[in-house]
Amino acid sequence: MKRYQVPQFIEVEDKIFGPFTFRQFVFILGGFSTAFIFWVFLPRFLAIIFGIFVVVFSLALAFYKVNDRPFTDIMLSAVGYFTSSRLYLWKKTEKIEARANPEKSERIIGADAPRVSQGRLRNLAWSLDVQEKFKK
Repeated sequence: MKRYQVPQFIEVEDKIFGPFTFRQFVFILGGFSTAFIFWVFLPRFLAIIFGIFVVVFSLALAFYKVNDRPFTDIMLSAVGYFTSSRLYLWKKTEKIEARANPEKSERIIGADAPRVSQGRLRNLAWSLDVQEKFKK
């Protein structure tokens, strides 16, 4: 019987550049090179502000995880959410109807539904009961 080795830890990326994976290295290199370009072409005050923002964002892309998911996945999901169209089919409305006695106020969910009086409701219930008996 031949034994085959099953690959383990297939979700772990290889460390290529020292302690960094290729993806982390690219994000760090891109962030620091963008900050350097800001330093060269912008006034120092603006370069420091924009450079700090870019470096922190690139470090977040490289290392930060939200619920064990990379920050890049979160950013891609956020961009997809804000750029796609959304269609709302139904929203639950909740209204509180106060009567003469505020302690016995009713909570009506879906208040846009048609109202049925008690007499009409009894007639409907009776006719359903009668039809059910005739079907048997």
